[in-house]
Amino acid sequence: MNLIGILLFSAILRLWNLGSPKGFIFDEVYYVDGARDYLKYYVEMDKSKAEFIVHPPIGKWLIALGIKVFGDHEFGWRIAGAIIGVASVYLIHRAARTLFQSEFLALSAALLTSLDGLHLVMSRTALLDIFLMFFILLAFNFLLEKRYWLLGISLGLACATKWSALYYAVAFIAVVIVQEIIRIKTFTENAPSHRKLTTQRFAQLILLPSALYIGSWSGWFFTKTGWDRNWSKNPFISLWHYHIEMLNFHTGLTEAHSYSANPWSWLILGRPTSFFYNSPKCDAANCSQEILALGTPFIWWSATIALGVLIGYVLSRRDKRGALILLGVAAGYLPWFAFQQRTVFSFYSIVFEPFIILALTYMIGLLHQRYKTFIYGFFIAVALCFLYFLPIYIAQTMTYDEWHARMWFSSWI
Repeated sequence: MNLIGILLFSAILRLWNLGSPKGFIFDEVYYVDGARDYLKYYVEMDKSKAEFIVHPPIGKWLIALGIKVFGDHEFGWRIAGAIIGVASVYLIHRAARTLFQSEFLALSAALLTSLDGLHLVMSRTALLDIFLMFFILLAFNFLLEKRYWLLGISLGLACATKWSALYYAVAFIAVVIVQEIIRIKTFTENAPSHRKLTTQRFAQLILLPSALYIGSWSGWFFTKTGWDRNWSKNPFISLWHYHIEMLNFHTGLTEAHSYSANPWSWLILGRPTSFFYNSPKCDAANCSQEILALGTPFIWWSATIALGVLIGYVLSRRDKRGALILLGVAAGYLPWFAFQQRTVFSFYSIVFEPFIILALTYMIGLLHQRYKTFIYGFFIAVALCFLYFLPIYIAQTMTYDEWHARMWFSSWI
C-alpha cells in the first residue's frame, strides 16, 4: 500500500463513468445553472432578471471551470468535484502524517477516505459541499504547519464557498490565538515583536480572508446586474443588504423534505440522502438504480466509537493532537444542533468527515502495535463493506432484490 496507489484507486472510482446518470442529480440543477450564468453573465440570472442566490460564488465558479474546459454536460459539471475529491485524499494523508508522524497511519487515513461512500458520492456530484470540505481540510493542514498566510487564503476560499466555513474560521483562529498567548508568556522580553506579530496575524487571518471573500463577489460588483446590486448607491451597503437577505433565508428554511435528517442521526447514518433513484428496464422483473449519500457503515460506526475514545484521551491526557481533531469535528457538526427547526441533510457531514477519519486513525494508532491482525482484518472488512455498497454509490443497475438487500434499515429507503 502506497500513496500513489491509493490516489490512483481514488481517481478511477471518482472519474469512471462520471457522466452517468444523465441529467441533474439532486441539487445539481441549482449549482450548474449558477455556473452557466457565471460563464455568461458573471452573476446569476433567471432569464433576463437578476436571481437571488443564497451561497457565495467560489464553488459555482469551480463547477463553471469544469464546464469551460470539458463542456456543458454531465462530465463537465462534475469533473471539478471529482478532482477536488482525489486531492482531498492526498490532503488527509498530509494532515495525518503531520499529526501522527507515521506513514502507516497517514496511509490508513488516505485509504479510509478513498473507501468512504459519502466521500465518493459527493466527489461525483456537482454540489458545493465537496469544495467546502477541501478548503477546510487545506486550512487544517496549514494550521498544523503554521503557514498562516496560506491558512488565511484557505479560510477565505472556504467562506466564499459556503457560510458554514465561518465556524471553522473561528475555531482555527482561536487555536492560533491560544498558541500566540502561550508563546508570548514564554518569551516576555520581546514585547515590540509581539505587537508586530499580532498585527501580522490580524492581516493574515482577518483581513486576507475578508478581502478574498469580498473579491469572490467581483462579478456582482462590476456588472451592476446582480440581485439588488443597485439597492444603494454604495455597492458595499448593497452587498450588506444582500447578505442580510441571505441570512434570513438560511435561518428561515423550514420547508419539509422527505430526506431531512436531524444532526443526532448523522454519525450513525440514520437517514442518508437519496440523490437519485430510477427503475430502469432490465432482464429481471424489477430493477433499481440509486445514488445514496451513505457513508461506508463500518467506517462511520467505528469512527463514532473512536470519537468516544478520543474524548477520553483528550480529557485524561490533554492530548493536543486529539483536541485538534475533536475541534475539527465540533466546528462542522455541533453548530447544526442549534437549528432544530431548519431543513438539514446528513450529507452536510462531509465537511467534518476528514476529522472523523482522523479520529478513527488515532484509534488505529493506539491498537496497531498490539493488535496488528485485528487492524488488517478491519481494513479488509471496510473494503468489503465499501464494495458491497458501491452499486448504490454510482447508480449501478441491479435487481430490486439486490438493491433492497442493501437497505439495512427502513430509514435508508
